[in-house]
Amino acid sequence: MSGTIGAEVRLFRSAGGSHLFVADGSRVYDLPDDLAAALERTLSGADESAVSRALLDDLVDKRRPRYIEGPPPPPPLFSLSLNVAQSCNMSCGYCYADRGKFGGAARSMSFGVAVASVDRLIAQSAPGADLVLGFIGGEPMINRKLVHAITAYAAEAASRAGRRIRFSLTTNATLLEPDDARLFRDHGFHVAVSLDGDQIANDAARRMHDGSGSYRRAVAGIALLQRDGRPGHLSARATVTPATGDLVSILDHLIGLGFDSAGFAAVLTSPDPALAFAERDFAGFLRGMIGCGQKALEALAERRSYPFSNLETALHEIHRGTHRPYPCGAGAGYLSVNAEGRLYACHRLIDDQSWAMGDVFSGTDDTRRALHLASAHVDRMEPCRSCWARYLCGGGCYHEVERRGRIGCDYIRGWLEFCLAAYAELSVSRPDYFDVTRHDEVMIEVAPARAVGQEA
Repeated sequence: MSGTIGAEVRLFRSAGGSHLFVADGSRVYDLPDDLAAALERTLSGADESAVSRALLDDLVDKRRPRYIEGPPPPPPLFSLSLNVAQSCNMSCGYCYADRGKFGGAARSMSFGVAVASVDRLIAQSAPGADLVLGFIGGEPMINRKLVHAITAYAAEAASRAGRRIRFSLTTNATLLEPDDARLFRDHGFHVAVSLDGDQIANDAARRMHDGSGSYRRAVAGIALLQRDGRPGHLSARATVTPATGDLVSILDHLIGLGFDSAGFAAVLTSPDPALAFAERDFAGFLRGMIGCGQKALEALAERRSYPFSNLETALHEIHRGTHRPYPCGAGAGYLSVNAEGRLYACHRLIDDQSWAMGDVFSGTDDTRRALHLASAHVDRMEPCRSCWARYLCGGGCYHEVERRGRIGCDYIRGWLEFCLAAYAELSVSRPDYFDVTRHDEVMIEVAPARAVGQEA
């Protein structure tokens, strides 16, 4: 019994006592200490009491799953990201995207391709759906004129079609102008800025083409956004390499710059192997993340703002009972468009023909989407199907798993155990934290890392 049931439940402890996490529906139960001890013996195979066995059989009843197992058919589209500029004005050493070129030549999207992309998104969406249109690169503001023009077109076209559309943009913030800030304000953009900390930390990895640091230019762009028209949501994403220093000080700095949220993403794929995480590097990363999480919890206890997005996302995913059979919407309701209009599973897989899924002119390749959904379901993969954290994780980023395997699984489970304990404590000490409707950050890639410790 212990081997099978271990994939379905997890005992954990917090300052408030003992708890049981049930994978099906991401449910959390408080336990009296004597029952927790009995369950622990049962799960370890040391002893099996009638009470603990009956409880587990009731909570983990395969005849009555909370969610129907098995892959769904390809759903309607709800999100496209447009690679409007497959080029960049920076030369970050860890960039998996080859400065946005993805191994090819630098190029920019035309207005005609962008229009066809918007029309495709609307045509293949559900009636009345909420849609998301993202702008990425490279650096999307290299193609500023198109970003402005297609935002206006998309807003009008969506309105005519009875759809609500929201906009997202990921930028290094070094090219922003006042007109951009007003566009982001007027259309409620969710803007994610890539910044790795203070000037020393950032400029060690994020340099301009001429070798100069990017920090001062990025901070000037952030100040412009705050002065000339704050977007609907302004977030920071710090990239972490094995050489990155103390995460708490980096997070303090980013939050101090006035972002609505800030979080971390570890480098798993990089043209420079020295900048990518090895399995041994995750233990230190986990310690740093937990340090940031503890500081955020202290702020919450004092009703102060400390918007650590990795923690906030995980807490709300647990609270809503997330049951995620995939790591993100890639290849399902979300696709990414390259400069010529070809569709790929996500923005990390641009120009990779093994992840090609149609084009914006003739439509999505639903056969390939269906094959992807069938093969990538977390219950059909090992070791995922035997992991208690699978429905909060979803199996890991497709791009990273394909290139590096699942080297971060112990980190993911460790981070989730911390988040589960934090959730149990907050449910008692700050239940109002979960009562307030969360202003979700729109992420074009609804990645597993958002639930388990990274930004997209």
